[in-house]
Amino acid sequence: MEKIGLFEALSSKMKYLDTRQKVISQNIANADTPNYQAKDVKEIDFSGVLKKVQGNSKVPSVQMAATDAQHVGFGGGALQQPRVMKQKVTYETAPDKNGVIMEEQMVKANDVQMNYNLMLNLYKSNMDMMRSALGRR
Repeated sequence: MEKIGLFEALSSKMKYLDTRQKVISQNIANADTPNYQAKDVKEIDFSGVLKKVQGNSKVPSVQMAATDAQHVGFGGGALQQPRVMKQKVTYETAPDKNGVIMEEQMVKANDVQMNYNLMLNLYKSNMDMMRSALGRR
């Protein structure tokens, strides 16, 4: 199923979220480590996944049509791998130069979990739809 574009995109987003959760966990684990600066994962352009999948398909792809000059174009690139980087903005720093703000990290962890659950539900729903179409409920 990984070769189907939708599942490839969902899997890619889930891998990104998994990597981000690991980085956030490291930030929380190092909340008392002197001179530790919080890290985050660079956001990936997941619209590029769709473009890559459409370009590799043997089936004719659907192209977007701009019927008005104010329509936003479709851009994207190849699949990217998540990259760990230093968090750009630190709002406060502890006296020991630690830049981890627990509340901020917990909000990020919650956001990752909600997005991961959404991707998991989408994956499961589409798998159920495929099974139903194949008559294998």
